[in-house]
Amino acid sequence: MTDSEPRRIGVSIELKPHAYDPMTNPELFEGVLARRMIAFVIDLAIIVVPIVLAALFMAAATIATLGLAAILFVFLSPLYWPLIVIWALCYYGYTFASEASATIGMRVMDLEMRTWYGTPAYFVLGAVHGLLFWLSTSFLTPLILLVGLFNDRKRLLHDMVVGTVVINNPARAQMIREVRRG
Repeated sequence: MTDSEPRRIGVSIELKPHAYDPMTNPELFEGVLARRMIAFVIDLAIIVVPIVLAALFMAAATIATLGLAAILFVFLSPLYWPLIVIWALCYYGYTFASEASATIGMRVMDLEMRTWYGTPAYFVLGAVHGLLFWLSTSFLTPLILLVGLFNDRKRLLHDMVVGTVVINNPARAQMIREVRRG
């Protein structure tokens, strides 16, 4: 490089095209929003059941020890809510980072999450996606569902923020293709 050429500073960013086009592959997005809501209910049950079991264990231990365990639980109670958040983030992170790139509820409903350019999700992306999902539903519950109705890829608000897209898994997409042909 000579002194007369402009110097490059900073980081080079390679912009990748969207991997999933709803015009050329509509089977990837067919029925995604409805099945995504059912998947949410399944995932919510999976997250809540251990939390409820822990609370029942604490209540039973308090009764069984005639209140002595309550003293221990009073000291541990500041950890209860942070542990719930950590549990939920780990659930989303590990399930999205799995080979299926989907939570258990999404697997049941034949869905998977990918980055907008087509790669599978990874732990940090899954955890951030889960965190933004819960924050956005806490503040904008009906609005995040409406966002999915007005875009071709059926992406919700938190999907757009973290750069993901939820699609039908390859087996379901192939089945939809075959039904359309036949």
